[in-house]
Amino acid sequence: MTPDAQLQLLTAGTAKVLSEKELLEKLRLGRPLRIKLGVDPTAPDIHLGHTVALEKLRQFQSLGHQAVLLIGDFTATIGDPSGRSVTRPPLTRDEVLANAATYTEQAFKILDRAKTEVVYNGDWFRKMSYEDILRLNARVTLQQMLQREDFRTRIENGQEVRLHELQYPVMQGWDSVEIRADVEIGGTDQLFNILVGRDLQKEEGQPQQVVMVVPLLEGLDGVKKMSKSYGNYVGVNDAPQEMFGKLMSVSDTLMARYYQLLLGEALDPARHPMDAKKSLAEKITARYHDDAAGAAARADWDTRFSKKDLAAADLPELPLSKLPTDLTVLSLTAHSFQAAFGLEKSNGELRKQFITPGSVQLNGEKLTDATAPVTPQVGDVLKLSKKHAVRFA
Repeated sequence: MTPDAQLQLLTAGTAKVLSEKELLEKLRLGRPLRIKLGVDPTAPDIHLGHTVALEKLRQFQSLGHQAVLLIGDFTATIGDPSGRSVTRPPLTRDEVLANAATYTEQAFKILDRAKTEVVYNGDWFRKMSYEDILRLNARVTLQQMLQREDFRTRIENGQEVRLHELQYPVMQGWDSVEIRADVEIGGTDQLFNILVGRDLQKEEGQPQQVVMVVPLLEGLDGVKKMSKSYGNYVGVNDAPQEMFGKLMSVSDTLMARYYQLLLGEALDPARHPMDAKKSLAEKITARYHDDAAGAAARADWDTRFSKKDLAAADLPELPLSKLPTDLTVLSLTAHSFQAAFGLEKSNGELRKQFITPGSVQLNGEKLTDATAPVTPQVGDVLKLSKKHAVRFA
């Protein structure tokens, strides 16, 4: 592709690029650019929200540029304060390295492993003396650090900001110097940190990296950013049927954003919303599993919900012997959600969202009385919601 065509592709779906002019100039150099994406493996698994930046890195990679996946095995022991209202709990290096092993395996479902350079920032930070750290700190001012909205907000609210947290933007910036990044990709919450990298590169006499920040992906609720803590996430390692089912709950208004950020495609506005949503769910499921798994998950969804044939569907099975005694519709529903899908539902949430509208059905019969006793039999199918159902064995 020509540099101009690459620019158009690479800037699509981004929140900010500083600057497009600089990026075009770098693309015209006629050499592979070094594209940095830094990740702190603070958890063993990643969700689709994490993949937005990985997908952008993959786009660069597909155009022949060098993808550099930087594992923050040192910075993760501190914890990125970006967007945080409290200090992150510290992690040991062993915990970080264990998380990094599973994180990279999942990242390589998107990136080409053979063409990805993986580096660890502990390789240089653990070699630094205290004198080296002091010299590095002398390059930034406290006033610069307090320009960060999250630090400033915490101070104004009387919440503590630990001194080690002020080190984080400096260390992330120094990473860019060490790997000589031409472009750094990050979420919108990383803008300040990436700009620090530009400043440090300039002081070192290096060409400054282009800043490319991508949006934070909204979760399945369409409001908050995707996060395990909010329960609105789709995990990269979710089983195919679970992944497909979760994606079918994405709102019609959010679909175009998911197409762009997760697939790099534009949603055809003339397409029927239900067909578009099934296609989205199938493509994403296929990406993290394979084409056969994506097609099978779609067929299973059609069997369960489009064709209303739950009896023939492949459902999670719950042994009758492990059910609590004295079951009511409410307690059976709560137990089934937790035992089959690991979802904790409060009684109030169940009454409001599942019992009253008649979403819960036993063998096709709506259960509307939350307090009614119920005794399921072998082979009975309990529909819990639009995307969850179980069979008793």
